Amino acid sequence: MKYIVCEQPGLFTMKEKEVPSFGKDEVLIRIKKIGICGSDLHAYRGNQAFFEYPRIFGHELGGQVLDRGSNADSIRAGDKVAVLPYLNCGSCLACRAGKTNCCVQLKVLGVHTDGGMQEKIAVPSRLVITVNDLGYEDIALIEPLAIGAHALRRAEIRKGEFIVVMGCGPIGLGIMRQAQLMGGRVIAMDVIDRRLDLAIQKFGVEYGVRADKNPREKITGITNGEMATAVFDATGNKQALENGPDYMAHGGRYIIVGLYNGKLTFHQPSIQAKETSLLISRNATREDFHNVIEMLRSGNFPSDSYITNTVNFDQMIDHFDHWLDRESGVIKAMVTV
Repeated sequence: MKYIVCEQPGLFTMKEKEVPSFGKDEVLIRIKKIGICGSDLHAYRGNQAFFEYPRIFGHELGGQVLDRGSNADSIRAGDKVAVLPYLNCGSCLACRAGKTNCCVQLKVLGVHTDGGMQEKIAVPSRLVITVNDLGYEDIALIEPLAIGAHALRRAEIRKGEFIVVMGCGPIGLGIMRQAQLMGGRVIAMDVIDRRLDLAIQKFGVEYGVRADKNPREKITGITNGEMATAVFDATGNKQALENGPDYMAHGGRYIIVGLYNGKLTFHQPSIQAKETSLLISRNATREDFHNVIEMLRSGNFPSDSYITNTVNFDQMIDHFDHWLDRESGVIKAMVTV
């Protein structure tokens, strides 16, 4: 079977290997769709944290069960499935507390261990969710949208409050749409007009603000001087991350979702004065996956506007460099296997 491996930063190779075997607690999945994540783009550039090469990317997966082990009796061959790509130990303090998303020994498919950018993959059955009523593209969207769902759940969003989301990429747009469904008043921020227009025109966001054109002044005006009670970073950009508290109200919450591979500096008296609640959001849980599945079933997410590029598996290597360009208009690229 075919697979694509990133041998080193900037170098993909397509290779062939045997179909993987599977144990009694595993299922063998035929991959149908693979979403391209920001972490894939960072890893290809060589600036992704927690990463080693060579690595098979792919953790946003939609697939079909081909076979199952003897203990995986709740799953049937032919089932459409989503994969929770977070391989957790199940026994550490975080896992025992239900925080499997930040397990001490966590390994994420496509990041810490080889992922789904291959025709077939074997995974533990406990990490599979059957979703026979959704299409494979929507199934591959569950994981990135669950990232936003987890961050929003951490932030305990309240109806009617102003929310700033920095970054109109895949994670940011997912946060925006789900925040709206929770009753939040969303202010989108980015440095690219095309992305802000998409957030407003296709995702129904109320306000768009350029991050490089007096954003604090504009947010002050939108919120009648009170600023936003919740600010989310979905950029992973150092400058954006460090500026986030400037847009937050006194007594507000600052939620970091984006990952920056380095140190951050904040003006301590400023965040102290606001009694800032700093929340870090990592990955997602099964509960977040199920919440996203219900949203997709309801038709309340504009998947057609979110997926901007689709290519076949054999074409992916030729297109990947184009997806790195933020000016290209790519939001979510999808690979058909």
